[in-house]
Amino acid sequence: MVISREDRMLIKVLRQEKGYGSKKLLAEFPNKAWSQTSLKRLLRKVDASGSTDRKQGSGRKRTTRTAANIAAVEDLAMSQENAPGTHRTTRQIAREVGIARSSVHAIIHQDLKLRCFKKRRAQDLSEANKTKRLICAKQLLKRFPAHAVSFVWFTDEKLFTVAPPVNPQNDRVYARTGTKKKQVPATRLLRTRSNFSKSVMVSVGVSALGCTKLIYIEPGVKINGAYYRDVLCRQHLLPATRTVSGEFFTFQQDNAPAHRARETVEMLSHETPDFISPLQWPPNSPDLNPVDYEIWGRLQERVYRSRICDVNHLMERLIKEWCDLDHNIICVAVNQWRTRLRASVSADGGHFEHQL
Repeated sequence: MVISREDRMLIKVLRQEKGYGSKKLLAEFPNKAWSQTSLKRLLRKVDASGSTDRKQGSGRKRTTRTAANIAAVEDLAMSQENAPGTHRTTRQIAREVGIARSSVHAIIHQDLKLRCFKKRRAQDLSEANKTKRLICAKQLLKRFPAHAVSFVWFTDEKLFTVAPPVNPQNDRVYARTGTKKKQVPATRLLRTRSNFSKSVMVSVGVSALGCTKLIYIEPGVKINGAYYRDVLCRQHLLPATRTVSGEFFTFQQDNAPAHRARETVEMLSHETPDFISPLQWPPNSPDLNPVDYEIWGRLQERVYRSRICDVNHLMERLIKEWCDLDHNIICVAVNQWRTRLRASVSADGGHFEHQL
């Protein structure tokens, strides 16, 4: 029976000040799950050394966490500092060093005291992208002071599939001891997914003042310049924006081909009071669009809480969850925009999300 550190201190005090023995301690503390054998062993240690701590150098001698193995694990674990892209998992390190994976964990956390950070996905940025992002971020900060951000309408499109996005890393199935894998039903062990899962493309516009309804793109339709202008913008996004903001707003879009088409730019110049042109919006920058860096993720998390049966069920779920989404979430995301622009400037147009 393991006796907690606090209980060991209590036992030590009672032994030294009142001379309690094992039977007396058990009688005084009947609710403690102490064994008499453990108490006798602990009392002998108190009598001999005056302490309940383990004697320095006692216990099982190290056979795996040796200086050589610790150095080898450190070299492999820290290899990415000077050679990016050479990351090794604990399983790979254990295989190369020739020790157990649990020993690798112990060395990393107890001996080396390393911290673990989770890698995140990000857009690939060329040097030209970084330069353009830096220039655009500075211009947008200057153009939109804090009081003007509420009138910016951010837009984006996203594809939702019937089959949910899956991260199988921590997807585990538990069975009774003695159960073999072949005895577990296939329906429990296998996560099936169609190679061509049905999907729905949706578009939205959001601002601190309000948001549009969820706009569905017709199945099989490719979003070219004409469809984007005549259907998405003229029939849905712009009327919904005017309903909330009147004739004072700024329209934002990313640099998708349909968005930066010459006819699209001309249409937005005539039919909106103000818009962020393709030349003014940073390239490869979902980390600077509130819909991308916050709204889609929140909506996806809510939509896939339970199984989706088919496309119609997916559309119903999308509409329901979009209507139930707290507008404060959108406001918080929009209010982060200038903070992210400043972070992009500080990073010279490079990645910054890992520093937020």
